[in-house]
Formats: sequence, structure tokens, C-alpha cells
Amino acid sequence: MPENDPRLVKIFYEVQSGLPRQGPGNRDSTLRALGLCTNLPSEPAVLDVGCGPGMQTMALAQATGGRIIAVDNCDEYLAQLRQRLEAASGSERVEVRQADMTTMSFADESFDLIWSEGAAYVMGVKRALAAWRPLLKKGGYLAFSELVWLDLDPPEEVARFFGREYPAMKRVDANVALIRDAGYEPRGDFTLPEEAWWDDYYAPLEKKLPALRDKYENDEQALSVIAMTEAEIRMRRDFGASYGYQFFVAQRE
Repeated sequence: MPENDPRLVKIFYEVQSGLPRQGPGNRDSTLRALGLCTNLPSEPAVLDVGCGPGMQTMALAQATGGRIIAVDNCDEYLAQLRQRLEAASGSERVEVRQADMTTMSFADESFDLIWSEGAAYVMGVKRALAAWRPLLKKGGYLAFSELVWLDLDPPEEVARFFGREYPAMKRVDANVALIRDAGYEPRGDFTLPEEAWWDDYYAPLEKKLPALRDKYENDEQALSVIAMTEAEIRMRRDFGASYGYQFFVAQRE
């Protein structure tokens, strides 16, 4: 995401708006990760950090009997989640809050489960692990997904792309080491399947791009954001075996 230019940020959000998800994931993966959180209370207190439009929030609400606080800083994503909640059972147990994940103010040991699909990178995994641990009750769980290298020696083109776009990207074992160092016990991890990249994220995103190219045909700034999105999708097609999203589940010691 562009970080310094407000106009580029606005265009980035336009490119990403209206999608079912804001990153790779699917219901099956959410439920698989939830299944690794054994012995949760029957009505767990859950915090969904960086919830986006909330497909995983809905899955968690339907699969648990607990109360969920869903946090994101984007109005549009939260509006999508509220629309989903209006027609869903269990919606009364979900509280939607607009907040920056870096400045959340919850009491220590408030939650049995903290969830974050594809959002920990905003803070950086190491910082997120440290910040979220005090919010968990003892024995509580953290589940998050993170972009990782799967290839020990990725091809130069994809290594160069992510070296520029996400230089903090690590291998699975390095993330597990961060989890242990932060005072959690790893309880399992798995790689998201390929359909989790495409069905609710890249496929609908790719369909949007031709119209956006037409809209901004004389706007080099906007076209640069669109071109970066196209490059990201091409990386997935050409080098998908080299990297992936890994779901990690850990328990506070």
C-alpha cells in the first residue's frame, strides 16, 4: 500500500474497494485454524484485528458462541461488515469498531482469542505479537495469517518484487521462532490453499482493473497503482509455489 501520498492511498483503496476480502483467505481455512484452538470457552471473548469487510468475522460468529469485537480503520470495509451482519444470525454478538490497530485500548487479559487474517504485517509480526499478548487471558489463543517464503531460494524476479514490496517477509520457521520468543507456544500452522487467493480476492480484483485503467487512462499516478496490482497478481500466477500465506495458531503461556 502507498504510505506517504494521500492521493495514492485513496486510489489504492478505490482499487481494493467492494471486494469480498482484502487478502487471501476462505471460510474453510478460518475454521481449520479455529479447530487448532482447543479448549476454548463455550462463549469466548474474541478480538478480530484488521477485520476488513469481515468474512472471517462472520465465520467466527457462526462457529463460536462468543462475543466478537471487530476492529478496522477503514469506514468502507466496516460498512460492508455491518451489511453482512444485518442479515446474519448471531450478529448481536458482534461489535464493530473503527480503530487503528496500533492504538487499541483494551484492558489486559480481555480476550480468549485474538484473530488477525493478513493484517499483522501492518504493525510487523514481532511488534503485533508483543502488543497483543497482554490482551490475551492466560492460555488464550492468537491466530493470524502472514505472507511467507516457501522456497528457500526463490526465483530472482519474485525475490526482487517482494524485496521491494514486503522486505520483512520471512520463512515459516522464522515466524515460528518469533512466536516462541514473544512468549507463546505454537499450536500449529498450515499454508492457505490456492483457491483462498483467487475465489474471493484476486479473481474479483482482476475483473475491476480494465475499467479502472479506462477511468485513469491519462493519470500516471493512478496507473502506477493499477500496474502494481497487476504485477502482484502476475507474481501469483508465475511464482505461486515460491510463497504463500501461512496460518499460525499460538497459545499464550
